[in-house]
Amino acid sequence: MRLIKQTGWVGVALALAWLTGCGGSSSSDDTTASSAGGNAYVAVPEANAVASYRVSSGSGNLKAVLGSPFSGGTSPISIAVHPSGKFVYTANQGGGDVSLYTVNSNTGALTEVLPRTVSGLNPTSLALSSGGDLLFVANQTSNTISAFTVSSSNGTLTEAAGSPFATGSRPVALTLSPSGKFLYVASANLPQVFGYTVTSGTGALQVIPGSPFTVGNGPTSLAITPSEHFLYVTNFIDNTVSGLSIDPTSGVLTEALDSPFVTGTGPIAVTVDPMGRYLYVTNIGSNNVSAYTIDATTGATTALTSPFAAGTRPVSATVDPAGAFLYVCNQSSKNITKFQINQETGGLPSNTISATTNLAPQAIVFAK
Repeated sequence: MRLIKQTGWVGVALALAWLTGCGGSSSSDDTTASSAGGNAYVAVPEANAVASYRVSSGSGNLKAVLGSPFSGGTSPISIAVHPSGKFVYTANQGGGDVSLYTVNSNTGALTEVLPRTVSGLNPTSLALSSGGDLLFVANQTSNTISAFTVSSSNGTLTEAAGSPFATGSRPVALTLSPSGKFLYVASANLPQVFGYTVTSGTGALQVIPGSPFTVGNGPTSLAITPSEHFLYVTNFIDNTVSGLSIDPTSGVLTEALDSPFVTGTGPIAVTVDPMGRYLYVTNIGSNNVSAYTIDATTGATTALTSPFAAGTRPVSATVDPAGAFLYVCNQSSKNITKFQINQETGGLPSNTISATTNLAPQAIVFAK
């Protein structure tokens, strides 16, 4: 299997294969919620393609769209869905560019729009604004952030003035605050997160005072609460997560109560549920998911009775837009585990193999 390096200090196999099946069932317990349905997408680096799925309303099961996977750029490594549901974007690690796909609203089929948009070297992460008007790309080898404006009519990208913007060494992950005011970037080679204010409409970046901000060693992933009060960062080398408070005016980060806190072995990804109540951390070294409740006032976390067993070498976790299910991509066991989320506690009382894959899945995203 070809290995694609995600960071400078850990080689992670990111080869994907499109999902070939679906399974699982939903509970009628009133502490659970049901998926709202819609579409889901998976990048497939070895196939140079993107797979498309229908998500069953209620059960959250996945059903491959006819014709999936759909051809695209070289080694797509990160994926984002436009809030309109009309467009899908991938960062193509091998091609140094970004692909745009249009979505057939009736079938869910994807069609790539050429030519592709040039980014920097080794693009590894995408962040799309909540309004869908701006797209940011972390270029790991170039040590830059590319910024693009997005056409609302056809989804095409136009590079912003001043782009690309310099950032820290080997940027591996980035995230936008829900309001679109702030952009935060994790630097794999430094125990730091770089912060920027975003100029509305143009995508221009300005360094936040005091940036970069100190976190643990080997930051790999970022997640912001919907309230925009807190940012969480996985520290791969330290086996911890840093919690940071966000100043709503300046975007300055300060360490939150109880930060950093211990998680499983090799925390590689972090996500927050759509209501900002629960935090989930994917631990690639211990093959599980750690779960926490979030204090809405302080940002402090309380560990649930976890971790919850996932497949072998889980690399990412994504909560569906309804907040009903957590989907975990497992590299070595080559499947996707679907956990049903207890709506009262945030626990993961049941899990099933939602899909099996021919190769190692890396990430799944959902249209809202």
